[in-house]
Amino acid sequence: MSNDTEVDMKDVELNEVEQEKQPMTEGEAGNNYAISPVSEKNGIVKVKIPEEESKFTGLTKEELMKVAGTTGWVKVRWALLILFWLGWLGMLAGAIAIIIQAPRCKPLPEMNWWNYGPLYQIGDVNSFTESSKLIGVAEKVQALDELKMKGLIIGPIHVSNADEPEKLKLTEIAEEAGDLTQFQEVIKAAHKRGISVVLDLTPNYKGKEPWFADAVSTVVKLESALVHWLKEDVDGFLFYGVEKVSTAAPTLWEDVRVLIHNQTESEGKTKKVLIGVTDQSSPDDIVAVLNKTGVDLLLTGALRSISALDVANTVDRLYSAYSQTRLAWNIGGRIAGHLASLVGLAKVKLNQLLLLTLPGTPVFNYGDEIGLQDEVTKNPIMVWGDSKQNMTEGETTTFRKFFKSVSEKRSKERSLQHGEYLPLFNSTSAMAYVRSWDQNERYLIALNWHLTETVTLQLKHAEIPEHATVVFSTTDDKDGNVLNLAQLEVKPEQGIILKFPYTT
Repeated sequence: MSNDTEVDMKDVELNEVEQEKQPMTEGEAGNNYAISPVSEKNGIVKVKIPEEESKFTGLTKEELMKVAGTTGWVKVRWALLILFWLGWLGMLAGAIAIIIQAPRCKPLPEMNWWNYGPLYQIGDVNSFTESSKLIGVAEKVQALDELKMKGLIIGPIHVSNADEPEKLKLTEIAEEAGDLTQFQEVIKAAHKRGISVVLDLTPNYKGKEPWFADAVSTVVKLESALVHWLKEDVDGFLFYGVEKVSTAAPTLWEDVRVLIHNQTESEGKTKKVLIGVTDQSSPDDIVAVLNKTGVDLLLTGALRSISALDVANTVDRLYSAYSQTRLAWNIGGRIAGHLASLVGLAKVKLNQLLLLTLPGTPVFNYGDEIGLQDEVTKNPIMVWGDSKQNMTEGETTTFRKFFKSVSEKRSKERSLQHGEYLPLFNSTSAMAYVRSWDQNERYLIALNWHLTETVTLQLKHAEIPEHATVVFSTTDDKDGNVLNLAQLEVKPEQGIILKFPYTT
């Protein structure tokens, strides 16, 4: 193709493009739109579309009033008003029906601070704190708070010589235990974490008998000592041999009881507790001591029996006789010794579970949470890390972890804290019971004391379902397993706590 032809073709293409870029005229746009010439760029044409001249106008006030007054609209308005009030009244009636038909919450029982969690007894402060005296107790308060302890029972720490009443000084702290400043630090640290402090003021704690021969003169001294320690913000007192002193000096003992119980909760002061300790173990004897002494809680030897049937009968008898706010459960103690030595290491967790789930206040000796055993005396050195006994660190950790888990569960669940007690089964080697409160989750506890035999419990009752879920087990059984209660197998020396929901 010649060069002239190529130039002509390029001219045509350019002319066509130039035409496309020209603005449209009014005539070319037609009669519907008036398009004014506008600037263009890169072939884009801007078109201006005029706004339509349309405007909505509503009814005037006069027209609205005229329509509103017609018979039809009046009837409509009345009909809508009646429907509104009928609907409102219907909803109100429905709400009232729901409230009436809904099950009412059971009022909470009246409880004291010592009913909300375990109490922890520290008889020898130096054994507990590795010879750092009372200040060491203050430093360990956090560890006890982690176990959900609600009270510390400390001492005796006062000056006293065995069987020498003339040297008794109930208001002075023995040098080997520390001093008043250290004791004040204990109270301060405990109260900061919501833990109360109970003082063991048993007079002749170093002698053969808890009280001196002349009990009357001792009780006279005791009253002034109580006033002294109450001013130091102590939350209660514990005495061994309460049935003996209440018999020897009944009037003076009543004065002591009244003095302690007359402390009110005014000015931020909590109610004071009076705890007694007795050697009695039969249910009838325990009831007699409770009635005679008027103590708030009584520590006994009732649960030291090796027979599950005896344990179950004791619990049933005391639970039927008293509100559970008056019941205390312990196995060891300052004189009795430690839990592991009394029941054996293999049954430590089982007995921890028993004490923490019975209706009442559980009381533990220091070290019971880790399986601490008695040695030469009933005051072995507490294990705080490296073992000084025939125990591995893993054992102490396992015992403590289980104790902590069950104690935490007790502190959170109303059924375990103050729920009703329902016995399901008991024999010489096993027992089972339920703790329940109102519409809260229920807990079933099954325990087998037998050394070698597995027991199969056929649990059937109107208050329990066919199946329940494992919460904790003293063996390696996995939590969360759903078990058939009609064929509930409990291994030797095993304790299980299961849960099931409330149903109407």
